[in-house]
Amino acid sequence: MRAYVVEHPEAPFRQRDIPRPTPSAGQVLVRIHASGVNPLDIKIRAGKAPHAQQPLPAVLGMDMAGIVEELGPGVTSLHPGDEVYGMVGGVGGLQGTLADYVVASADLLALKPKSLSMREAAALPLITITAWEGIVDRAKVHAGQQALIHAGAGGVGHIALQLAIAFGAEVFATVSPAKQHLVEQFGATPIDYQSLSTEQYVERHTAGQGFDIIYDTVGGPTIDASFLAVKRYTGHVVSCLGWSTHSLAPLSFRGATYSGVFTLLPLLTGQSQAHHGEILREAAALADAGKLKPLLNSQQFSISSSEEIAAAHALVSSGALGKVVVNVPV
Repeated sequence: MRAYVVEHPEAPFRQRDIPRPTPSAGQVLVRIHASGVNPLDIKIRAGKAPHAQQPLPAVLGMDMAGIVEELGPGVTSLHPGDEVYGMVGGVGGLQGTLADYVVASADLLALKPKSLSMREAAALPLITITAWEGIVDRAKVHAGQQALIHAGAGGVGHIALQLAIAFGAEVFATVSPAKQHLVEQFGATPIDYQSLSTEQYVERHTAGQGFDIIYDTVGGPTIDASFLAVKRYTGHVVSCLGWSTHSLAPLSFRGATYSGVFTLLPLLTGQSQAHHGEILREAAALADAGKLKPLLNSQQFSISSSEEIAAAHALVSSGALGKVVVNVPV
């Protein structure tokens, strides 16, 4: 089968003919129709993501949507011909999704949302699982709360704010002035973090009380700002980029709590993979109910050439507006 391999850090994509994998017990073979490109894919290709544990050479790509071709022993939850989506490889030594086929644990997959195209579905898995684990699993978002999403027009951010709205919260999002319309179209209130201090927007939107939930998708100083903006006693801060050093004093003095999210753990350890599938099933239901939709870049790319894949990666590196997906012609 056709696959694209990166031989060493910063190397170009090279088309290779590699054996089509065979599913083992609990696995399925999927014919890939679309492969999502994430900022983490860019870091892995550059050799700057040791936490992803993906040695090169490797086939990159974590997200995909496609059709089940073959079942391994013991798989009863899926059937040949099912349209599925998931985050299935590209880290931890697992084959990625820039290929014609991939073998994946059935637990990591869910039926694709009926209302979304393959391209739209392939945009969702990593950012949706990351958003869900933070806003739903850790923060337990519910009606009556005020939730603040940092970088609300970003990949994880625009999904997190849609989830919080779907669960009944009043949602605010920090965003640059040029992207305010994006968070407004999803139903959130934009906060111009460039012109307002943390104290100013907390006073303006919560009467100085602080937000019930804050999801940091930026890291660094934004975590420190979150510790100052969270509600006393009952507030909860979540971060998917909490890798730097911070003082917990501001959070402790507010009597609030913090959680971290590391979405790759099930792929790296083999543990709790079924929860990824559960999240994607819930997300598919929300998408089909019109409550969840990816912000997708309008440019089209295909796996038909290494140049197009490189162009897709370059677009993500540039900070492109909307998720970038590579189509896999069948």
